[in-house]
Amino acid sequence: MKEQEFKYQRKELELKALLEITQAINENQSESVLVNIFKFTCLVHLELKSLVLYVFKEGQFEQKIAHGVKYKIPSSLALDQVKDQKETGQMSIQLPDGYSFEELETYLPVYHKNSMLAILFLKRKHVAQELDLDFTQALTNILVVALENKRFARKQLEQEVLNREVAIASQVQQMLFPSTLPENGRIKAKVTYFPHSMVGGDYYDLIQKSEDTIYFCIADVSGKGIAAALLMSNFQAALRTLLRSDASLETIVRQLNYTLFDNTKGERFITFFLGEYRFSTQTLRFINAGHNPPILCREDSMQGETLEAGTTILGAFEELPFMEVGSRTNLGKFMIHLYTDGLTETINPNEEEFGEDRFRAFAEGNICMDPDMFHRNFLEEINKFSKDQPLRDDLTLLSLRIA
Repeated sequence: MKEQEFKYQRKELELKALLEITQAINENQSESVLVNIFKFTCLVHLELKSLVLYVFKEGQFEQKIAHGVKYKIPSSLALDQVKDQKETGQMSIQLPDGYSFEELETYLPVYHKNSMLAILFLKRKHVAQELDLDFTQALTNILVVALENKRFARKQLEQEVLNREVAIASQVQQMLFPSTLPENGRIKAKVTYFPHSMVGGDYYDLIQKSEDTIYFCIADVSGKGIAAALLMSNFQAALRTLLRSDASLETIVRQLNYTLFDNTKGERFITFFLGEYRFSTQTLRFINAGHNPPILCREDSMQGETLEAGTTILGAFEELPFMEVGSRTNLGKFMIHLYTDGLTETINPNEEEFGEDRFRAFAEGNICMDPDMFHRNFLEEINKFSKDQPLRDDLTLLSLRIA
């Protein structure tokens, strides 16, 4: 009779333990609360003296609970330290010198879909008292699966937040680009832009300051993602502020470099090309700050040339080590093509890059072409070359024709 009564009491305690842990899970309690409830449930209702729980996380078993142990135990167990044979029920753990599980009575591996998610070490308060190991293992399984679900939900939430941030950054980046490009009797511009991901690191702009003066630029920031988009946003704001002033090209580029270096402390840099054209004097002035040299195609000579004069990349040095302003005169009719390295680094199935020479040859072979037609033909050319190989970087091509 007493034995039956004892068994009844044990089952009642087990049910209480199960009720408490499942109720906490249903109430969506935090991970730390669940772990504490499990710990005290085991100590009180299952009458354990000592317990240690390791839970699998990111390639290792991380210690979640350690109660009633005097020996030194590790805070985590690497996968190669745990030798488990589920078929035979045998498991061995290799510990460094000075660590031991000897004072603990037994261990219970916890599986879910044939994967070991946790290891519970325990010691009974009363050695003569029987402990239902199957129930203890099941209770531990409930906790560990709940923790795993919480971790999965947290990662899912973090991914959703990241996706929203990326979408916002993409919208911010699209706002940096001109909503329309000029198309009139004197100017016609066309752009092709293929970001490598939702948020790219390329930037282009065309600003008509007055009837007589236009500015055009292209830039490529090191790195990608949200940080690159925010940095480029700051860069564009500084550039447009400077262009509203009467500052010279040299002053504009030096100030952009100073602002960029001050913001990033030399950890990020931007390649940049800035051109200024005046209709009244038919003069082009430009500074190339470490960017792919644009191709200038003159209709009077039907020849092309690259625009390389300038300085080094922006943001790498607090003070630019040198500065040269390039100049071209008697430019009545011409086309200029500004591009980023995503264009020249486009590869074919043989890992061969499209390269600057191919692009220059294409540009020089289509000097008098309308910008829209130029871009259509160029896309056919580069697609024929790449044979649908994925882009390795953002691809931007900005073409400007002055007639």
